[in-house]
Amino acid sequence: MSYECPGTCNNDLIHFDLSGKAFGYLAKPGQGDILRKAGRINIQYQRVPCYFKASITFKIATGSNRNYLAFAIENVNGDGSLGFVEILPSSPKRSWVPLQRSFGATWKYDIPVGTSGPYSVRLTSSDSRRQVVAYNTIPANWAPGQYYKSNVNF
Repeated sequence: MSYECPGTCNNDLIHFDLSGKAFGYLAKPGQGDILRKAGRINIQYQRVPCYFKASITFKIATGSNRNYLAFAIENVNGDGSLGFVEILPSSPKRSWVPLQRSFGATWKYDIPVGTSGPYSVRLTSSDSRRQVVAYNTIPANWAPGQYYKSNVNF
């Protein structure tokens, strides 16, 4: 269960919704209940670049099926923020299709009838608009819950 702040803060450009357990871990020892009851808290944060030794990895969401593909994108170097993600099916028509952000780092694709993989994925960073392409990284026989590692990163 996650908590959402009431009122207009859900219209803010950036806000964090944390579970009660997560709020408790932010508190000093023995102060978890006080922090959980505090409501909306103003915070300051700064994105920091991360550099993974691994390549970008795609984790197929458990609800994916032959008509719907969703995946989380992990191990993204830099600030980790993706502004645009596109997918290129192998057939029938080879053209880049923009994906929709589902939530967090998960992006989704409503698969048209007759479309098949392997799939290539083109990622565009939010910060610098740099692009990388993971060619044929999601196989034609992809499966929910599986991880597919690319050979690229920013």
